[in-house]
Order: sequence, then C-alpha cells, then structure tokens
Amino acid sequence: MKIVVTGGAGFIGSHLVEQLLKAGHTVWTLDDFSNGRPEFLSSLKDEKRHTLIQGSVLDRRLLKRLIDKADVICHLAAVLGVKNTVDDPLKVIEGNIDGTRNVLELAYPRNAKVIFSSTSEIYGKNENVPFHELSDRNYGASSVHRWCYATAKSLDEHMCFAYSSKGLPVTVLRYFNAYGPRQTNSQYGGVVPRFITAALRGEPLEVYGDGTQMRCFTYVDDTIQGTIAAINAKTNGLAINIGSNRSITINELAQLIIKLCDSNSPIITKTYAEAYGPGYEDMPARQPDLTRASVLLGYQPSVVLEQGLSATIAWYRGRS
Repeated sequence: MKIVVTGGAGFIGSHLVEQLLKAGHTVWTLDDFSNGRPEFLSSLKDEKRHTLIQGSVLDRRLLKRLIDKADVICHLAAVLGVKNTVDDPLKVIEGNIDGTRNVLELAYPRNAKVIFSSTSEIYGKNENVPFHELSDRNYGASSVHRWCYATAKSLDEHMCFAYSSKGLPVTVLRYFNAYGPRQTNSQYGGVVPRFITAALRGEPLEVYGDGTQMRCFTYVDDTIQGTIAAINAKTNGLAINIGSNRSITINELAQLIIKLCDSNSPIITKTYAEAYGPGYEDMPARQPDLTRASVLLGYQPSVVLEQGLSATIAWYRGRS
C-alpha cells in the first residue's frame, strides 16, 4: 500500500514508519519537526520506498499532493503536551483541529482510509475505570486551559465519525501513555522521559501531586502493533483503545525507574500549582478496556513494563 504518515518523524510516528517499510509498503513521512526529529529516521536515508518531507498538515496544498498518492493516511501529527495546553491553548486548539480537518477533507474525495491517533485524555475526569470506547467524557470548566487538548481531540473524533457516516473509512485509535525510545518531550509533561532523564543524572525525580495517580504505560512496540492491525482491519467508524491493562502509581513508577537506572536519585513531590500554575486538574486513574482491540484487531500488549523501561533507559544511555 501507499501510506502517508503525518508526524512520522516523531516518537510514535518514526517507529510506525519503520515497521510499515519493513512490511513492504511505500511511505511518505510529513513532519514539521516541532516535535519530530529527522535523525529518528536516519536509518532510512537509503530506503527508496520512503520519502521524508518537511512541512505541516496546515499546508493544504502540500498535504493534498501527498494524500492524492495515498491509499491510507496515518494521522499522528498533533500539538500535544501539558505545557502546551497550559501555556499556549490556542496553539493546541488550532493545530489539532485545523490539521485533522485538512486530512479528512482531502482524504474524502479519494476515499482514502484514515487512521486517526487520539488519546486517553478523551475520557477526562471520568472515574469509572476501566474506560471502554463508549464511556462518558467528563471535563473541567472551559476556562481551565488544561482541558483544551482533550477538547480538541474530542472534536477531532467528532469530525472523524462525521466523515465516516458519509462513507470515508476512518478508525480512531486512543493511545494510552505510550513510552519508549525516542520519547524526548519531557518538557511537555511526559513522565517516563522526565523520570529517566533525572535518574540518569542523579537528580531528584519530581512527582506531581501525591503520586497515587494510577496509569497504564504502553511500550511503543505494542502501540505500533495495534496501529498496523487497524490499518489492515475493517473497523471503520469505530474508536479503539490501544494500551496496557497493567496499572501502576506514579510513585511506584518513580521507584522502578530509579531501580532500573541503578540511581541514587531522591523522589520529591511538587504540587500541580508549582508544576503548571494554578487551576491544573488531574485524574486519579486511567485504565483502558481492551476488549474491542482484542476482538477486532487481535491486539494483546506483549512488552512488560520492566522490559520496556529497560530498553528505553538503554536508549537514553546511548545518547549521553
């Protein structure tokens, strides 16, 4: 197949591009390098079935040229991260909504399949875990910028489902806390890269809040497994959770990373107000129901947390 991957030089995108090429597909990678890095795809520089283009999904003319060649568009390009949602909500709202609208509008005349990467943030403050794909969303007040990313992604999903009802083949994948090599956006709130970086430097690991928040972390190889399965499956018009069903508290995660790094770093706590400013809200637990992914995609996460963290730590050590 001929596949366009937006955001393909990023953390998840670069792993996806590599695996698509290994499977024999022809791939065009579009990335503006705001988060992605060309070196993540440096091993592909001699790959004739891969083309890397620097550009934005907001550039409709460029995007159209690529989509007009494609059977499938994997839309991973996004403005993400807690820091962005707090500091620059307009950037988050416009970047996510306008980019997704462009992808869907341009894919529709060609009936090109769209795989849209969404997020577990969709579920907001809903406390009824595990989250299944029809779970309610529960967000804070619109005056709290922390919720602008979830709101933008929610509207993106609405657009996906609206185009699906018009006949466009669209599948929405809700990623749960993907981590692994190449995840370098610690400044945007990624807890795994933030903890690993601190532990390897012998610096304090900063836990925000009381550290009892429960999360399920998904190694990037499992995230890619689910994404490629969705490309090949008939799941049009559906949202599907892609994640792990092993929960761990943030305190436990910090302790585990210190152990795996053989570090003497201390663990300290900061309030959310100290980390992000007043008014920040978080949710106590986030866990996916993976029934739909298992039944429709044959998806089963296979990389245990200790194994995935060790591989990620090794990658960070190799960069130092």
